[in-house]
Amino acid sequence: MDRLRLGVNIDHVATIRNARGGDNPDPVRAALLAQSAGADGITAHLREDRRHVRDADMKAIAEAIDIPLNFEMAATEEMQRIALATKPHAVCLVPERREERTTEGGLEVAGDADRLTAYIAPFTEAGARVSLFVAPDPRQIEASARVGAAVIELHTGAYCDAVAEGRTEEAAAELERLTAAAAQAHDLGLEVHAGHGLAYDNVTPIAAIPQVVELNIGHFLIGEAVFRGLPAALAEMRRLMDLARGA
Repeated sequence: MDRLRLGVNIDHVATIRNARGGDNPDPVRAALLAQSAGADGITAHLREDRRHVRDADMKAIAEAIDIPLNFEMAATEEMQRIALATKPHAVCLVPERREERTTEGGLEVAGDADRLTAYIAPFTEAGARVSLFVAPDPRQIEASARVGAAVIELHTGAYCDAVAEGRTEEAAAELERLTAAAAQAHDLGLEVHAGHGLAYDNVTPIAAIPQVVELNIGHFLIGEAVFRGLPAALAEMRRLMDLARGA
């Protein structure tokens, strides 16, 4: 199998900064450090409430890094305008609710297909790859191909929660759903990514799914960096990913 790419989400460096105000720690510095440590891309989610990164952060990150920027965002007019001005390598459309702590569930693509088709078109015309963050649901995956997305990112949260809580049978069932979803998406011509809740103790089965070409991991790596530093945290994740691919 081909080498699996690692995208590093630096949102929670900004979360720590915002807890106190000021400029430290700097998410741009984190993006550059992740790049030098071997990340294949940087992900940042500009939320409508700006709880993590801010508009100026997105601009500064895009200008600073030499690897692809994945701009996570809700499918709103405001975010479309900002993303088109930022010109990232890719945009990932995610569901967003103000009261949630983190992204809960996948995007409703099938029920919003007409709007999403029109929403995606300007990004495609501008040369940005569009990814849709979806649950491993055959209906949502089929709709993702139909609306013009180039990529889907499979929501791995249910699988990761089941592993963490020792629900072995449920974890196996969720892994089976993810594996089937990746195969379906690949057959439809979609590039397959995966993310949400991935950590050292659960990443191997996801990394071993042959159609998955990229994992996006943030919260765990930023937390682990507190104890071992970001380069070492990334190196261990890379080691596990490579082992899963037989490297």
